[in-house]
Amino acid sequence: MRLVGLSRQIALAMMAIAFGVTLLVVLTSYVFYFFAVSQWPELFEQPTLLPNGPEWVWIASTTLVGLVFAIVAGVHLARRILVPLNSVTDGIRRVAQGDLGARAVPGDRSLGEAAGLADDFNALATQLQRTTEEMAFWNAAIAHELRTPVTILRGRLQGLAEGVFTPDESQFRSLLNQVDGLARLIEDLRAVSLAESGHLHLHLQQTDLDAEVESVVAFCRQTLQAADQHPVLDLNARSVRCDPVRIRQALLALLDNVRRHAVPGKVLVRTRLDNGWCVLSVEDEGPGIPPESASQVFQAFRRMRAGGETAADAGSGLGLAVVAAIAHAHQGDARCHSSAGGGACFELCWPLSLHCAR
Repeated sequence: MRLVGLSRQIALAMMAIAFGVTLLVVLTSYVFYFFAVSQWPELFEQPTLLPNGPEWVWIASTTLVGLVFAIVAGVHLARRILVPLNSVTDGIRRVAQGDLGARAVPGDRSLGEAAGLADDFNALATQLQRTTEEMAFWNAAIAHELRTPVTILRGRLQGLAEGVFTPDESQFRSLLNQVDGLARLIEDLRAVSLAESGHLHLHLQQTDLDAEVESVVAFCRQTLQAADQHPVLDLNARSVRCDPVRIRQALLALLDNVRRHAVPGKVLVRTRLDNGWCVLSVEDEGPGIPPESASQVFQAFRRMRAGGETAADAGSGLGLAVVAAIAHAHQGDARCHSSAGGGACFELCWPLSLHCAR
């Protein structure tokens, strides 16, 4: 069996102690008997089983020196081993007290297991710190997103209760729109959080993707046209395996993103099959997204605001994160790149060989 790391160091230390004590005994025996025979020859004329006086002194001396050598070697090895172990213990104590920036010192890398334990603790502490920071960010962002619609609802309801507003159809429709917005926000939060934890389950089935896309676009057409945007369909996909409800949710998020951020013009919605992949894309005519920011647009609560865009127009910052979550749940990906016309093109793609729900 090959010894590595800590086992090797312990074995080498034991070998060094045994070899050192043996060498001490052998060398000192030659020196002792050389001087003893020359100084006290009468003590060694008659051999006996029991050591004589000088021999007892020699045995005690070599034993004491051997013990000192073994203690020094053992303490040195123990210190090397205890540096990362004590550091991990101290790090665990500090993390338990709330100091998530605590890290362990790996110490001597030749002690593989001990240094590996410190490295694993540091990785765990780093992940815990990152998760805690993300949780704090999410809590603040969720509170911010919920504050606006809840404040509006409270103000409208208070106005109705106090007679400031007339309880007519327009007021109730406005309240209903706010409730719908809250429902969409809650569903988006649910989808993203499930995806983050790996529990966004799909209900896969053979789906006429083109028909689903046509249905979603027809539902959004009036809203898009109100923003002077005109959807154009280019559908070339056959029946594919996917979760139609989630795909509709992703397409709705893409179209809502176009409505909020794109300039008036054509909105091209396209489906195609490409080397074993199904691709659903939405392309607008501007203003586009800088290449250095394209990788960030699918992160939750990350908004790329164009000039003159108001906070109300910015949306929740969850729409594209939902698209990415649905793409990943389909074992695919979500991409963003510049379109030929200077706008942005968002793509949702997943493999045609998709065969199991997650």
